Amino acid sequence: MENELNTSHRSNVWVWVVVTIIVLVIAGYVVWVISPDKSNQTKQISSPSVVTRSSSWQDLGVAVAGQFADADVVDLGNGQYRMYYGVEPEVADNNLEIYSSTSSDGITWTKEDGTRKTMATFPDVVRLPDNSWRMYFQNAGVIKSAASTDGLVWTDEPGVRIDTSETGYAISQVAAPTTIKTDDGTYMMVYSGTIKQPYQTTEKLPNNDTRIFFHATSTDGLTFSKKGIALDTQNTTLLGFADGPDLVNWNNQIRLYFWGYSGIYHLSYSSDKFSTDPTVDFTNSTDANVKFAPNPPSDPTLIKIGNTWYMYYGQHTKGIYYATLN
Repeated sequence: MENELNTSHRSNVWVWVVVTIIVLVIAGYVVWVISPDKSNQTKQISSPSVVTRSSSWQDLGVAVAGQFADADVVDLGNGQYRMYYGVEPEVADNNLEIYSSTSSDGITWTKEDGTRKTMATFPDVVRLPDNSWRMYFQNAGVIKSAASTDGLVWTDEPGVRIDTSETGYAISQVAAPTTIKTDDGTYMMVYSGTIKQPYQTTEKLPNNDTRIFFHATSTDGLTFSKKGIALDTQNTTLLGFADGPDLVNWNNQIRLYFWGYSGIYHLSYSSDKFSTDPTVDFTNSTDANVKFAPNPPSDPTLIKIGNTWYMYYGQHTKGIYYATLN
């Protein structure tokens, strides 16, 4: 009897062990199936990030090679386009020259002979109602303008378009103008204002100043009325820095593109107001975890050629690069 009880007991123990093993195996399999793919997560974090929250841009390489920056592209009509761009200030013995190139497809650019202007940075070119051209540019810390009938030979216009006076702000210089004509025929300009004080944060920032975007309007493109802040960068998103603004008529809506530490962003504009939450559109960083990329895409300018949007941007010491919207 005792042996029979011991045998029964051993049988029950083995049954319990077998059942336990089966349960553990099944549980392990279920966990393995439903768990996220850790290898894929790692791949996503470390993969190259041509990023976009709102749209997908494909980086296609160099458009104009050389030590150039601050491009602006205009439609000449008849399927021709002209890009204006400046020499980088770091180039030895430069005279702050602005050059130009033309293209029929937005991809292949041919440099035009000569220099468009000297002692000017951040060219911003608009077509006027009589089909002549006006270029806004930075000179000696203020924004001035020049006129041209053919877009090649430019004559400075008298006076200053935008000076450094801004209510409530100690602005050391204004720069990087971008101008667009609104539906009511008014010229609206957005520009950068520099404050000689870094954004207050515990992080070590690349810049020792703060840059804020302001805007102004004009009925004739010469006398501007200041309207205050377009973009306040003094927050944990932009960390006191934005530069190279570009106003774009994006499918009948005005957008403001610009670059910051994390890449190229945009704001929307409607009802006389700019949105307050910038959207990251594009970065060429190869590591999504790098907050301050060593050579981020800078000073974007956008234009629609055919049915395709083109974004041109600067790469320090390399030239003007471009991306297209998929």
